[in-house]
Amino acid sequence: MDSPSNKGKGIAEGSSSQSQPQPQSPPNPPALSRYESQKRRDWNTFCQYLRNQQPPVHISQCGSNHILDFLQYLDQFGKTKVHVHGCVFFGQVEPAGQCNCPLKQAWGSLDALIGRLRAAYEENGGLPERNPFAGGGIRVFLREVRDSQAKARGVPYKKRKKKKKRNPMKSHDAEDGTTGTSSSNLPS
Repeated sequence: MDSPSNKGKGIAEGSSSQSQPQPQSPPNPPALSRYESQKRRDWNTFCQYLRNQQPPVHISQCGSNHILDFLQYLDQFGKTKVHVHGCVFFGQVEPAGQCNCPLKQAWGSLDALIGRLRAAYEENGGLPERNPFAGGGIRVFLREVRDSQAKARGVPYKKRKKKKKRNPMKSHDAEDGTTGTSSSNLPS
């Protein structure tokens, strides 16, 4: 006989006297990488932005103008001070004081965002040849943002040169005319 302290305990603990099959929970999907999580979050944010337009815009109807409007909309959440031409700190790397110049999204953040949205567009069924995030207008806009922010901060943007891939099998040793790796092809 059950004592008052054990009453109901078997139900709460799932006693073996009345074993019922427990539903199996589906296995957890593998955790997304930081990049994949950010890409999904960015895609959802952009799609929500399109739905909030008057009238709402379907992703299939999205063009470069919608993307440019979205990037400019994001400036209100920016944290990078971008000095305007009339500002006394325009062109100074480390300004000595405060000013009322606007905070904007940094060029690098916008560039990375477009890269993630470009990939997400195709992963969500968009055709690569119709990808609005890969359009020339977007590239021009990003280049203008990069250049204007570099001038405003007084820091020129330097494009990194890509390292040439060397194929050791196709190099020729000048001394004996043989093919192979020579000491002149090895990094210093």
